[in-house]
Amino acid sequence: MKANPNDKVYRAFANILKLGKGVMGMQWWCIVALVAVLVFGVSIASTDAGQPATLSTPYARWKFGPPKDPNFFPIAVWLQNPRNAKRYKEAGINLYVGLWKGPTEEQLELLREAGMPVICDQNEVGLKHRNDPIIVGWMHQDEPDNAQLIGEDPSTGRKIYGGPVPPREIVERYKRMKANDPDRPVLLNLGQGVANDLWKGRGVGAHPDDYFTYVKGCDIVSFDVYPVAGLNDENLLWYVAKGVARLVFWVNWNKSTDGEKIVWNCIECTRIRNLERKPTPHHVRAEVWMGIVHGSQGLIYFVHQFQPEFIEAALLEDPEMLAAVTQINRQIRQLAPVLNSPTIPDGAEVTSTNPEVPVHIMVKHYGSDVYIFAVGMRNAPTKAIFRVNGLSGKAVAEVIDENRRIPVINGRFEDDFKPYDVHIYRIKHP
Repeated sequence: MKANPNDKVYRAFANILKLGKGVMGMQWWCIVALVAVLVFGVSIASTDAGQPATLSTPYARWKFGPPKDPNFFPIAVWLQNPRNAKRYKEAGINLYVGLWKGPTEEQLELLREAGMPVICDQNEVGLKHRNDPIIVGWMHQDEPDNAQLIGEDPSTGRKIYGGPVPPREIVERYKRMKANDPDRPVLLNLGQGVANDLWKGRGVGAHPDDYFTYVKGCDIVSFDVYPVAGLNDENLLWYVAKGVARLVFWVNWNKSTDGEKIVWNCIECTRIRNLERKPTPHHVRAEVWMGIVHGSQGLIYFVHQFQPEFIEAALLEDPEMLAAVTQINRQIRQLAPVLNSPTIPDGAEVTSTNPEVPVHIMVKHYGSDVYIFAVGMRNAPTKAIFRVNGLSGKAVAEVIDENRRIPVINGRFEDDFKPYDVHIYRIKHP
């Protein structure tokens, strides 16, 4: 049976391939997976591109999960003091993920006062609050796919690491958490090995196909890769997209046996430990939209700094980055109903005039309008030529928040992209 090009699994793999240089050397397991898709033709229903999209929310299945409002798009911050919740709320953050040595009663009370929901550890205090809507999810330990600390050399004090937590152990922990509380989702955040094939930090015994099993052990799966601050290479921003595309592929591969999973991803916005450089606001915006365009349904900002000094809430102490993140979040929140509408896989096509700079898109229909979210995937300029399927005659593409309008003739228009540019277009049907 031939694969359906609208199939989510097929499209996810295609997105991985489109990410370009460095991806074609993928491990055998991805190739095998593609062959299986082509052979068996996994079928997933798609939305008719000619019909207005209806809003949906992936969180409706849980009694005490994240807000069921289809206008809600998760924008979280990682492991922050609840005393800063009001300031984060002002910056457009609507969710906390993680609480230091918590949850404690004091932490939950502070979050309740701020109106900030949280995904946290399922400890004794947390389980006492199973009927408390301030807790909207549970979480695994962070990055279990990385090498785990197993001891310390007594003569040198050097830390000794073994392998990752076995994937089956994560699945068993997930089952126990769901048995304790089936009314909330469980979040699993994985490390950079999701996207970075050169990463050696997974330790002894790690294998690439572990990830097919890891994603079974959660309801929401996320990952972190920090190209600028972590990998010290601003040319690797596309790793964010690569990791999201892989997670989408893995969760859809298992969908028939393990149910629907939700994909989120983490975003860098500080120097972390990098004394040479930190991401710019332009980098952060590109990473955010690379993730969303490739299938992420939620964001987690990593806001710590460890060097040259530890600052827990480093984002709040960086006025330029805070202003940029606030603006990014404002735009996401305004577009949340659009983002929560179905993606139209064949809604448009795009050609980049610079073959070294692919432009990736996501198409949504909301009401009578067509939305195209477009990201330049490399650190170089290009011109993109768009062709909107099913659109004839004359129309206008409004470039959202840029005070620009581009003529659209028979569904065709073009636009310039500087390095890592993001453009969002709204086209009203004539």
